[in-house]
Amino acid sequence: MEYVYLLALGVGVGAFGTIIGAGGGFILMPILLLAYPEKLPKTLTAISLAMVFFNALSGSYSYARMKRIDYKSGLLFLMTGVPGAAAGAYLVKYIPRHVFELVFGLLLLAVAAYIFIKTFNGAPRSHGRWSTFKRTIVDAHGTRHEYAFSLALGMAISFAVGLASSILGIGGGIIHVPAMVNLLDFPVHIATATSHFILAGMTLVGTLVHVIDGTLGRADLPELIMLAGGAIAGAQIGAALSRRIHGRWIMRSLAAALGVVSVRILIPGITAVFFSR
Repeated sequence: MEYVYLLALGVGVGAFGTIIGAGGGFILMPILLLAYPEKLPKTLTAISLAMVFFNALSGSYSYARMKRIDYKSGLLFLMTGVPGAAAGAYLVKYIPRHVFELVFGLLLLAVAAYIFIKTFNGAPRSHGRWSTFKRTIVDAHGTRHEYAFSLALGMAISFAVGLASSILGIGGGIIHVPAMVNLLDFPVHIATATSHFILAGMTLVGTLVHVIDGTLGRADLPELIMLAGGAIAGAQIGAALSRRIHGRWIMRSLAAALGVVSVRILIPGITAVFFSR
């Protein structure tokens, strides 16, 4: 029965994660911590990261068929996102975690509130003369998406996303999508699809590192197989549903998810700052 629950959990997390382009690890991780108190947190993080990889890979396949992925931008973002993730993994032991969690949690909460109350109409916006990297994407339905952004800003954001993701242990898509939409002028559906593509690359690297260093081993395969199987199916469901959901509601769903993540990050930070000795 445990494996049935894990399969269902993978489907639900995978579907929602694919819709908002975030992978779903931010939902899965706290559930795993409650369900498996006997397992080390780093092991559960590795399981969650591996599930996100399979979810992102499956979702990317569906989004590729819809022709919604901006491959050129995605590959350029990966060039800085992967080193950012590596730097975060190295720096995490030197940064007072509770201070970072408090500041970053408040920032995410503010971003969530901003996205939720802002009316997103999908109209192209311009951030001026810096938006020189022009892109045109025509999806499988013939819809033409034209937008432009600052490549330097986009790559800097990707580095910061990779850095924060490694330090906090959350999927980068939860941060990347709102940044791509609100700072880089990506259309919502292109942003979620491209974010999923980027997420597949970043989580593949992280998962391989966990396999090589022994954090993710054979003993974890039963749970991972069920979660991954559910996530692969859930990604197909999420990608199909995304075609029927207006960009405004995708962003509001993302805002709600950001709110959940910010609270999860803030609670230990506040506890450490105000209630420890």
